[in-house]
Amino acid sequence: MRIKTLVVGPIDVNCHILWDADTKEAIVVDPGGNPERIMAEIKKDGLTVKAVVNTHGHSDHIGANDAICEETGAKLMIHKDDSPMLGDPRANLSAYMGLKITSRPADEYLADGDEVKFGNISLKVLHTPGHSAGGICLYGAGALISGDTLFYGSIGRTDFPGGSLTKLVGGIKEKLLCLPDDTRVFTGHGPGTTIGDEKMINPYLG
Repeated sequence: MRIKTLVVGPIDVNCHILWDADTKEAIVVDPGGNPERIMAEIKKDGLTVKAVVNTHGHSDHIGANDAICEETGAKLMIHKDDSPMLGDPRANLSAYMGLKITSRPADEYLADGDEVKFGNISLKVLHTPGHSAGGICLYGAGALISGDTLFYGSIGRTDFPGGSLTKLVGGIKEKLLCLPDDTRVFTGHGPGTTIGDEKMINPYLG
């Protein structure tokens, strides 16, 4: 599996393009903005995008959903609990920044244990609420796409509607820290990390 990360949008979200090197089938995770940059990379690598996946519904992660889906014909996927955020600027928090960011409705809801498939790659959906009610991670091929659940040396904020520090830390410990230490973590903001490093340095996970 190949992974390319682009920092997009006004809040510097990590948009991850993942693809099967053999079939060139791909998914785009969290296209938060700058759709022209994202599409340029997709075209440069000759990819066929099968799905756009939102790890959660906050506005900084969904801003380019419509543009990418329209140009590629990809399906939009999100956990059902965060789906109301897609069309509601208050729920997705953009209204509080003076913006009205919205997205088309989801084509498919993701639940814990589901698989997102593209080419010969299959990633498992891990529901990790706490930053938002419907926050998810994707795991497979030695990589974890953690959204705003887990960061380098930190975790996602829990003071937004639907947030819970207890749920977030509990989910990380139950579902993420059991992964192999060398699992590469591709975060929603900032630098990447590994599960092993987070066990050692993350003050929230002691």
